[in-house]
Amino acid sequence: MGKKARVLLIAACACAAMAAFVLFGCSSGSEPAPEPAQPAAEQTTESSEAQAEQESTEAETSEAAEDSSSAPATEDPVELQLFAANSLSEAMNAVQELYTQDHPWVTFADTQYEGSGTLNELLGAGSYADALITASKSTMDTAVEEGYVDETTRFDMFKNDLVIVGGEASDLTDVALEDLATGEYTLAVGDANVPAGAYAKQALSTTDPACWIAADGATGSETNGKEGTFDGTPLEGKVTEGSSVGNVCSYANSGDVDCAIVYSSDVYRYGGVKVLSAVPADTHKPIVYPAAVCTVSENAEAVEEFLDWAYTDKAAQQVWQEYGFELA
Repeated sequence: MGKKARVLLIAACACAAMAAFVLFGCSSGSEPAPEPAQPAAEQTTESSEAQAEQESTEAETSEAAEDSSSAPATEDPVELQLFAANSLSEAMNAVQELYTQDHPWVTFADTQYEGSGTLNELLGAGSYADALITASKSTMDTAVEEGYVDETTRFDMFKNDLVIVGGEASDLTDVALEDLATGEYTLAVGDANVPAGAYAKQALSTTDPACWIAADGATGSETNGKEGTFDGTPLEGKVTEGSSVGNVCSYANSGDVDCAIVYSSDVYRYGGVKVLSAVPADTHKPIVYPAAVCTVSENAEAVEEFLDWAYTDKAAQQVWQEYGFELA
């Protein structure tokens, strides 16, 4: 190859190398091609979904804040002390348990269940109670007169009835009030501190001949059933008086007496007795259980709330009914 041809060949190679370098450099330094733009419809859909999600989150946050603001404030612990008629014990314990389930900050001290007269005696001796529930209007009247309760908080909670019962093992099946005037049966009733006993004596004063004689000569609902005697009646020497309706029922259950006069609710409360007959309601005063807040109570608002709940709550009402109590 001649000298001129070699020069031309070298020049051609140099030009080719330079062209390749220029092309490579431009390619590596350029920006990547942009992706195709999304259609407008897709952009609108994504925007709507994002907005809906944001609104949903805001709504949930607002609802949670609203629930939090409407939730009840934490209550301070409170312990309530009740004085209640002995005949209420089983039902009241069940109702208190229901209440503490719904109101965990409330507890109950050892509720005192005694004859209504005995409860008044305890209050008179300085015992503390937040509320009093008696088994007669007369005993609550006494509590008001003595200043043991706030009369403005008083209301009637329950009604009850009297029945004549015998032991379940007894052969007796039907003994009416008038049958007691034959003197053939022994009987148990409550003493002067037990309202059930007063109601029973009122009823016994109406038989012919009278099985109980009031000191003032009155009969039935006209007498208080407290001052009087069985002496000179068909039941003289045949009556055992108990300090509570529980004791009265136990005398019949054990066979110590043939019959006992108790509340109809006591048949549900105590085992071992059966109903021989109902005592006519017109032979005694209406049997009513009044309740009131005690004047010494340091938890007046809390105990009023409990009494109201115990009277109006459906679950509580069912308990009272199961134990034979009728709301007043």
